[in-house]
Amino acid sequence: MPTIPELNKICSQVRRDIVRMTSTVNSGHPGGSMGCTEFFVAMYYEIMKINPSPFSMDGKNEDLFFLSNGHISPVWYSVLAHRGFFPVSELATFRKLNSRLQGHPATAEHLPGIRVASGSLGQGLSVALGAALAKKLNKDTSFVYTLHGDGEMEEGQIWEAAMFAAAHKVDNIISSIDVNGLQIDGTTDDVLSLGDLKAKWVSFGWDVLESNGNDIENVIATIKIAQQHSGKGKPVMILMKTIMGKGVDFMENHHKWHGTAPNKDELAKALGQLEETLGDY
Repeated sequence: MPTIPELNKICSQVRRDIVRMTSTVNSGHPGGSMGCTEFFVAMYYEIMKINPSPFSMDGKNEDLFFLSNGHISPVWYSVLAHRGFFPVSELATFRKLNSRLQGHPATAEHLPGIRVASGSLGQGLSVALGAALAKKLNKDTSFVYTLHGDGEMEEGQIWEAAMFAAAHKVDNIISSIDVNGLQIDGTTDDVLSLGDLKAKWVSFGWDVLESNGNDIENVIATIKIAQQHSGKGKPVMILMKTIMGKGVDFMENHHKWHGTAPNKDELAKALGQLEETLGDY
């Protein structure tokens, strides 16, 4: 397993990939991707039991991951590529015609690592619960993981799924919410206040943990605690505090970068703050 310093170096390269991918096509969602970089690197390099090749859609005896807030696909694509699901060079095709790397993850292109099309916010938890129940029926002890945006909590389907998970004791799922306090139109407080998010999930019957999503050591430790909570009759939610645009000073904590790609000058400035550690594609 890579050391924490090695994982942080991978994070730097992933952030370079994110800003380059989005800038090249002047499209995409870099802010949330950069804020969740430590989470994805932790999941795919340390936490999950996975088999990149050959990739199987059913994921039998593997941990499954579902990205509900599919617009942060750049970070997922970068990590999947570096973990060997597909060639790193393919990152250069992001959001281009006939690319397998669509703006939101899709299954029609048969991109290894992607098991469901996502990005229509609110749906990912429902899909993951179906997968988690299937694992239980198959006596598969692997975990199912999900990631959501905090703005996504404004979707009603999330809370229907939350009730279902607790009522049916789906205790092999570990979900996380990217709590950066920002969404496309501004802060979550201004758009539609989430109130006490921890109290909400507790009241819906979930075990709730909290983590610093930009400290990879803390991310790993928290998920390992969540694993210990699993199998006890309750689903687990991790509220993961992050900084949108993490790693580039002019992008941090600005909702503008939810869905705005850096221009050429901004890209150069961003790359100047991010160490190239694995080699650019």
